[in-house]
Amino acid sequence: MIDGAIRHILKRHHDMQEPAFVDVKEYYDKHLDPDVIDLTNQDVYENIFHNGKWAGVFQFTEKGAQAFCKRAKPTSIIDISAITSIFRPGPLSAKVDDEYVDAKENPQYIKYIHPIIEEITQETYGFLIFQEQIAILAHKLGKNLSIDEGNKLRKLLTKKGTGKGHEDKMKIYAKFIEGCVEKGIRHDVAQSIWDKFEYFSGYGFNKSHAVSYSMLSYQCAWLAYHYPVEWMAAFLDKEPESRKEKAINIAKGFGFNIKKLDINTSGRVWEISEDGHTLIQPLTSIKGLGDAAIDQILNNRPFDTVENFLFNEDITYSKLNKKAVDVLVRSGAMNGLVDTRFSGLKHFWSAVAVDRPRKNKQLEDNIELYRPEGDFEEEELIQYTVELTGVFPMGEVMNRGIRQKLEDKFIPPIGEFDPELQLTWFIPRKILPRKTKHNKEYWVVEVIDDTGHTTSIKCWGVNSNRDILFLNRPYMAKLDYHPTWGYSTRSIRHNFRLLS
Repeated sequence: MIDGAIRHILKRHHDMQEPAFVDVKEYYDKHLDPDVIDLTNQDVYENIFHNGKWAGVFQFTEKGAQAFCKRAKPTSIIDISAITSIFRPGPLSAKVDDEYVDAKENPQYIKYIHPIIEEITQETYGFLIFQEQIAILAHKLGKNLSIDEGNKLRKLLTKKGTGKGHEDKMKIYAKFIEGCVEKGIRHDVAQSIWDKFEYFSGYGFNKSHAVSYSMLSYQCAWLAYHYPVEWMAAFLDKEPESRKEKAINIAKGFGFNIKKLDINTSGRVWEISEDGHTLIQPLTSIKGLGDAAIDQILNNRPFDTVENFLFNEDITYSKLNKKAVDVLVRSGAMNGLVDTRFSGLKHFWSAVAVDRPRKNKQLEDNIELYRPEGDFEEEELIQYTVELTGVFPMGEVMNRGIRQKLEDKFIPPIGEFDPELQLTWFIPRKILPRKTKHNKEYWVVEVIDDTGHTTSIKCWGVNSNRDILFLNRPYMAKLDYHPTWGYSTRSIRHNFRLLS
């Protein structure tokens, strides 16, 4: 994604049409290398990490990490490192996340047992977050305890059992306690510090590893802040097929327009419009359309008519074959070539793709033969669009009339859910049947809205013979919400209403 974003930056701001890797590296070295990038830019922290503009930001693609980061509000690389180190099963189960946020918000209440402890743990607000802190504390608090012995202790504490390792640990323990007492720390307090070492070893994280990863996170955030459209295009390019729809909804939620596929304007990667507000979906996002077919399109366009596309002397049709034409039509990429001779897209599809003509005369015959077919049903169009492109046609499903009614009644999309109001709207995309431990049926319904929000609703007490839920259709519903368990309802029949 970093490479892709830099290529877009070089194209849009440095007049390089086809940046080479050496150009990308030169830009990286000048602006993003850890030795030159400004790691103290609070605009980056506030805009991205505090406000939750996460698109593609490394280590912050999951909702739990995002929510914790927004609470913790990092202002430095060490803060990011601490957040990502805490957001793991061990620290979370010990509620370190809650304690860390509280300490960070109220540093005046942190009590340090000794100035050395303050020196080593002040950057993590009094908490032992990193393994290296154990090594340094043991070295500085112990009596004649070398840094190598401190590092050995760090390693030993992550290993259980007795034997030589246990003996080494006890020798270090004796030096540690003796040194603490000499420095004015009571024996019982020194013991409690050692106990914290042992407790912490169950979930401590390597600082050098955490900082290295956090540097990548900050580089992503720097690009997302300074070059939001270039970063978003790179994000959309690199997200896998399984997350494409969610990525596109995120882009829409950031206020970007998504231009539909078009054989005359779509390229190999996500392109950016001249005004910087529109992202143009690439032909490579059409499932079933190979690179060879794309090459034939890009090398021979623009196409003014369907004849120019079907009977072009410069096109190798063994590469732009019937299957390619089929997915191009059903994905909507050839809508610009549908003229007044066709009664609808299904008519166009049958005449051009299903019964692929080889000559002008055959095309003319097909136009007459398939004229009664008209257009696809709305559900067919939605299914083809989602199946072949990963883009949900929100504008076609949520017409202006439905949207106006919801706005008039102040009913928000689920991405802006108000727990007090409870009423919201969304579009179901998938139903996942489940069973409770008592063998009672319930559904997990995956839904989307026009804010780019994708989430799920647990529907309890479901009877599959009685409860009906239409996919790809807008619903209004009254939902319960819990910060831990998310959205739920006790009755689809009573709480869901289909909008039409």
